[in-house]
Amino acid sequence: MLTREEILSLLTSHPGSGGSWDILIGLLSERFSCRAYRPDPVPKDTLEAIFNAAQLTSSWCNAQPWQISVTTGEGTEKFRSALYQHAAANLKVTQPDFPFPERYEGSYRDRRVAAGVALYQSLSIPKGDSVGAREQMLENYRFFGAPHVLVLTSEADLGVYGAIDCGIYLGNLMLLMQSRGIDSIAQGALAKFSPFVKQYLGIPDNRRIVCGLSFGFADHDHPVNGFRTTRAVPSSAVQWIGE
Repeated sequence: MLTREEILSLLTSHPGSGGSWDILIGLLSERFSCRAYRPDPVPKDTLEAIFNAAQLTSSWCNAQPWQISVTTGEGTEKFRSALYQHAAANLKVTQPDFPFPERYEGSYRDRRVAAGVALYQSLSIPKGDSVGAREQMLENYRFFGAPHVLVLTSEADLGVYGAIDCGIYLGNLMLLMQSRGIDSIAQGALAKFSPFVKQYLGIPDNRRIVCGLSFGFADHDHPVNGFRTTRAVPSSAVQWIGE
């Protein structure tokens, strides 16, 4: 496994580095899953510029299946309270529109466990502390204190490929936010309660929830924002054909 700094070192020494390459690599290396926010809202004109830019995302047959419901101000607070109460009372319920992973095995399990251990260590939650783990898990439904959350949906008829297009849109959106100093965390946890979220936000039945995204300005003094996940060696993901 490689740290972000080690991958960054490989990238900045690449022939042809500089200019737009360095800007993009900088955004990729700086972005992290933020789990503690300051209460300050993001100016609406900044968000509108970001959403306008994200609309340039490519999609299969130019279908552009993504739609987002975005909260701000009192809308965030009311949704935060309602979803947290629902989640706390229905932890054993799982009703996503798209099936969650069936299992994590091998290297996928190892990476998942390592990320979880780093998270809990940053919060001083010891192994076996089920109460502390539950409380931290429920922070998903408080949006980790973020002043905004969005719910990303795709058209039901487009199936998994509509969801893939939405994933590309989400990746672009997070990098665009990073470019304006806005931190974020993608949250599959919000899709766990898709029927409740869709009813609360007035999302029609023909839409499928892909995930949520909480965002705002990071509280860099909070210890949970101090750890970073590692990455697999790039060669483990790339297979060259013809050499």
